[in-house]
Amino acid sequence: MVRTTALVLGGGGYTAAAWEIGMLAGLADAGVDLAAADTVIGTSAGAITGARLTAGPTVHELYERELSGQRDETEFTIGLGTTVRFLWAVLGSRDPRTSRQRIGRMALTARTVTEAEALDAVDALLPTQTRDWPGERLHVAAVDAHSGDRCLFGAGSGAGLHRAVAASCAVPGMWPPVAIGGRRWVDGGIWSPVNVDLAHGHQKVVALAPLPKAPGPGPGAAEEAAMLRREGAEVALLTPDVAARRAFGRNPLDQARRPAVARAGHAQAAAHAESVARIWNALDRA
Repeated sequence: MVRTTALVLGGGGYTAAAWEIGMLAGLADAGVDLAAADTVIGTSAGAITGARLTAGPTVHELYERELSGQRDETEFTIGLGTTVRFLWAVLGSRDPRTSRQRIGRMALTARTVTEAEALDAVDALLPTQTRDWPGERLHVAAVDAHSGDRCLFGAGSGAGLHRAVAASCAVPGMWPPVAIGGRRWVDGGIWSPVNVDLAHGHQKVVALAPLPKAPGPGPGAAEEAAMLRREGAEVALLTPDVAARRAFGRNPLDQARRPAVARAGHAQAAAHAESVARIWNALDRA
């Protein structure tokens, strides 16, 4: 099967997911259905959004849920100590691989909830009908805690959906590394907050990047998008505008901000609808 279109969803906590859903709903209202992508690639919070999007609920149902103010059962907090240890690890080297390995070592030794508790938390975040991979469209990114290598998990990877998503969301110091295939895996965002380059081979790519560049020496979304363009892909990279960034606030895990952030994403979508449609809908006119 030729996979022509890819939707890439970056990470960044509850507020990132709310902005992504608002953007998707706003673009759908403008006639651009990104949910119909041949491939959906998610990282961290984007892995949760991707799993929800491909599991059956429509993007408008997901948007209405954000607006309702309904909170997910799982509440996350990142303490000052965790933040300091993470920054010490990520900023301790200018070499991306060494930086990822430092973060992995920190994650492997951190005192966190148990892996079982992390898996239960992911189950609570996924739609009730989503216990198996929703077909072959969905892929999620995670990083090997020992080697710093990146992996893209999907239906054919041998990893269960909830383990793969938990690994992609395993923020070092907050969640434990997740065991898959005899290795232990952490948040795909420590390689890149968006991982746009994983859409390699697709002709049309739209990437939603709540955090276009993370601290440390790893690649940013703009750099990754430029790589795909050099290979001949048409790429739309969408990042939060001023109003959306204001709605985000300082705490990406603040669920109280989700309705306002979703509305900001929906409003922002209007400014991008025409440019995204030129890329996404071009195949329909061919």
